[in-house]
Amino acid sequence: MNLIFDNIIYSLQKSGGGSVYWTELLKRFEKYSENKVLYYEQSGEINNIFRKSLKLTKVKTETFLNLPIRRYLNFTKPITEKSIFHSSYFRISASKNAVNITTIHDFTTEKFRTGIARRVNLLQKKHAVMNSAGIICISENTKKDLLHFIPKVDPGKIIVIYNGVSDDFFKISEEFNISEQDAKFLSLENEKYLLYIGHRTDYKNFPLALKAAAIVKDKYKLVIVGEPLTADETVMTNQYLGSNYLQISKLDNEKLNLLYNKAFALLYPSSYEGFGIPLVEAMKTHCPVIASKNSSIPEVVGDGGIVLENCDADSIAEKIVALEDIEFRNKLVAAGVLQSKKFNWDQTYMQYLEFYKKVFNE
Repeated sequence: MNLIFDNIIYSLQKSGGGSVYWTELLKRFEKYSENKVLYYEQSGEINNIFRKSLKLTKVKTETFLNLPIRRYLNFTKPITEKSIFHSSYFRISASKNAVNITTIHDFTTEKFRTGIARRVNLLQKKHAVMNSAGIICISENTKKDLLHFIPKVDPGKIIVIYNGVSDDFFKISEEFNISEQDAKFLSLENEKYLLYIGHRTDYKNFPLALKAAAIVKDKYKLVIVGEPLTADETVMTNQYLGSNYLQISKLDNEKLNLLYNKAFALLYPSSYEGFGIPLVEAMKTHCPVIASKNSSIPEVVGDGGIVLENCDADSIAEKIVALEDIEFRNKLVAAGVLQSKKFNWDQTYMQYLEFYKKVFNE
């Protein structure tokens, strides 16, 4: 079976969940697959942090027109033999030899944006979905959204395959002082801290995390992992927390694993997720999760974290205090570890491979 992977995601973002997912898959197809694998990338410099860690054997370049246009077009290279074609970003091949596969992560743009951005994004997804022989959704909630936004899709073409969690995340058995591991962590010496990880777009509800952390700021610092704060975000964060926070960017998985291991809890008040990889990373590293009860979050967290029906600052702060009870905390951590075992990239890879074979042979 010939496999062609379109790595355009590495030219569209420097990091992010889509890059994590794609990298974990490619690692395994490069290492384990006995199939003929070919990768296509875009011309120009690629600054994606995850691509830099990948060693791929057979890579070709797509150069037709420039990237801002090419990202919306069908794959432009000819495919001369019957092949699975899987794009990392909603593209298909019009070749008669291509068996197109599309992965749908979420419908964030369709739910939270308006105007041309929403219309273009939905049109591109719809074009990919309606021209694919197989469609992979990363959660049951994403499948539900797909059937809502693109109701003409054939449900028989859809399969749900969950994301995994990287082996880079684990419980560190020996004791360590986080402040001694990296200069970025110096201000965490002898501090208890809460974690906020990810983007801070509106639906992520970053202000909720700030307000909750402000209620317990006499006991806990807030560590914000992600892109640098904007000027407005800095003003807001200072207003709620004063200097009792730390903002960190560009962390590799090794350093992020250290943070999870020492964190008191992960605050995840997002109102929409296609999956939510940090939720599983936290549970796997014995870091308690406090999240909101919506979209795919209950599906992913299960009984392994605190999932709030009414996710407001007071409720989050109340659960932070509840986690100070050692018995309650230990039970939650144990349930989280058990839940995290359901998500494994090797297992995900095998499910993808079996789905490719099924669709290829139909």
